[in-house]
Amino acid sequence: MTKSDKNTVILGAFLMALTIGLGAFGAHGLKALVATTSLETFETGVRYQMYHSLAVVMLGLANMVPRSVKKWPVRLFVLGMILFSGSLYLLTFQNVWEVDLSVVGPITPLGGLLLISGWVLLGIRLLTMNRDNSAR
Repeated sequence: MTKSDKNTVILGAFLMALTIGLGAFGAHGLKALVATTSLETFETGVRYQMYHSLAVVMLGLANMVPRSVKKWPVRLFVLGMILFSGSLYLLTFQNVWEVDLSVVGPITPLGGLLLISGWVLLGIRLLTMNRDNSAR
């Protein structure tokens, strides 16, 4: 395992741990603080963070995939999680904190677009990977 792949797996592992902690908080501590719709928003953020944290771990463990193929998809997944899930977490608490966080709303689809872009870029790079390697 390369140092880069090891760092990717470590990043993904810590993201997974954070996700599980947030999920547990949502399941046990958040119910008393927020409305059901806000809880559903929070759970959506946790769910997407879980999917993409797992994807980061899997890409780090995928030794047969060159670093050049997975570097940017991993970056897009992490940034997408921060913007998509992070904005949903903030929106969950706007009534608790009694703060208008509606300006955060447009960040959510941008984060989602980054997550989608990460998957599309990964697919394209994997699709062209053998073509690039066979030309060498």
